[in-house]
Amino acid sequence: MSLEEDIKKLIIKSLELEDISVDDIEDDAPLFNDGLGLDSIDALELGMAIKKKYNLTLNSDKDENSKIFYSVKTLADYIRGQGLG
Repeated sequence: MSLEEDIKKLIIKSLELEDISVDDIEDDAPLFNDGLGLDSIDALELGMAIKKKYNLTLNSDKDENSKIFYSVKTLADYIRGQGLG
């Protein structure tokens, strides 16, 4: 299983998105607003799930976190960049 697929499964599980499958989430599509439609509460829950699963430390820089959490691809790239993927 690819890291991107693993992240998609984590998104679906941690946010309890019962009506969405892995195939419904595009790697490059935005996770928030127009894309998957996640909101700020979802961002917090997803951030906690990512931190727990990949043992990541995310900083409090909102702009940087917005870039990291933009899409499944940007999340996977960040995780790989930390040597964890």
